[in-house]
Amino acid sequence: MRITNKIMQNNTLYNINQNKILQDKLNTQITTKKKVTKPSDDPVVAIRSLRLRSNLSQVSQYNEKNIPDAEQWLELTESAVQTTVDVVANMITEFQRGSKSNLQTSDRAVILESLKQLRDEVYATGDSDFAGRTIFTGYRTDTKLSFNEDTTQEYVINEQITNQSIDTQTYVDMGKLLTLNETNFTNADMTTEQEVDRYEIHRIRLAYENLDEGMVPTINQAIGHDENGKTLYASLGNVTTMSVSGTVDPYRVVSDPNYADYDADAIIFVPETGELLLGDTAYKAMQALDPAQEIKITYQKSEWADGDLRPEHYFACESNGISYNAEYLTKVGNTQKQVIEYDVGFNQQLQVNTTADEVYLHGIGRAVDEALDLLDKMDKIDAVVAKLEGMVDNAAYDQKAVEEKLAAAKKAQTYMEDTLQRTFESGITEMQGYLDTVNMAYTTIGNRSLRLTLIENRLGNQQTAFETLTSENEDADIADLAVQLSSAELTYDAALAATGKLLQTSLMNYI
Repeated sequence: MRITNKIMQNNTLYNINQNKILQDKLNTQITTKKKVTKPSDDPVVAIRSLRLRSNLSQVSQYNEKNIPDAEQWLELTESAVQTTVDVVANMITEFQRGSKSNLQTSDRAVILESLKQLRDEVYATGDSDFAGRTIFTGYRTDTKLSFNEDTTQEYVINEQITNQSIDTQTYVDMGKLLTLNETNFTNADMTTEQEVDRYEIHRIRLAYENLDEGMVPTINQAIGHDENGKTLYASLGNVTTMSVSGTVDPYRVVSDPNYADYDADAIIFVPETGELLLGDTAYKAMQALDPAQEIKITYQKSEWADGDLRPEHYFACESNGISYNAEYLTKVGNTQKQVIEYDVGFNQQLQVNTTADEVYLHGIGRAVDEALDLLDKMDKIDAVVAKLEGMVDNAAYDQKAVEEKLAAAKKAQTYMEDTLQRTFESGITEMQGYLDTVNMAYTTIGNRSLRLTLIENRLGNQQTAFETLTSENEDADIADLAVQLSSAELTYDAALAATGKLLQTSLMNYI
């Protein structure tokens, strides 16, 4: 093949241009500090870079967004529950103080005032929020845990319990003594000492008091579920509504066999106190159930006081045509929670929320309210005793009648003192149970926080590793590129010099 000057010129220009392309590439890499600026520069590096950057982006999202948010949610939850632990522990202390036998009614009144404040603090803590979202209300983060003012709103509530919720309380029958005054104490129907008595009562204390009288509650036991998973129920008995202000004493109906209206089969609903009183037969029937078997009680409440817990955060219920937590009734023992989970790692989710029914239980407030009701009765019988004692040795009154009624009032007073003391004693046990429940929730939150810390540490290491790999894959070695660029420049200068000498000579020089 004959090599002409034209061929040499073309080859020389091509080689010089390739050298210039190399210099431009090296200069670009030094300027951008990157190995590639477009995929065609190095497809392998480009593909690896995309994968590493994708992984790094995900890890950065977890480390810089999701995990800090989860940490803040857990920290606020932990702080609120810790406060609740402290408050409930203080309530136990107050109940212990109130259980002492040498206290006066005024002493217990001071203690109960402290308990009221502590009770209010418990539920106020339950309204804690995170960036405007309440943290104990499940998915309903825009709704407070409790009503913040007196409200009228009808709710039909399905309260699901077991026979472990049945308790036994002492009831003191004081008859008409609380209505005694200077003019009626001699009436023939006024309660005598022999008529003052106390009884043991089996009852179910519902979550709320001051319930609607118009809707008689229904009591059903879960007996299984159909092919669609819906719970099947069977009635546990008929309920009769009785008011404490009526002519028939609902407590004696289920407890005093000598009472004219006694009924061992009765299940009596007392709307004012939110109690279901069980006659002996009904009590034994419920106690015979499996301890794990669900008992569903359906009732209605329309009048809500400031501070009452909203039922949609606890129960399957309906209000204004809206059904809440219907899934609670789909299967026997269904305790599905409204879990809020954060993505905190590759295919890793962590629950950050704690629901109200794990911490802020109705019984905490109900126990205090019950003691307050007893204290109110104690105050009234104390006033009756004081009034009668003031009538002693006063010729204006029949002293025999005064002494008879004073004996009856003092007997009632003694029974009430004993009952109030026992209520404080049982409150210790009840509050200890609530404290155990709250401590369990606190421990669970701590375990979640610990797991989140472990995940955060691992992802921190992964982020560092991905950043290193990405840097090694993409970042240019400036020192090495500077050497290569210098070499390319020397090569370029040498090529120009050689080409200049070579192309000066042609065939015409020899003609």
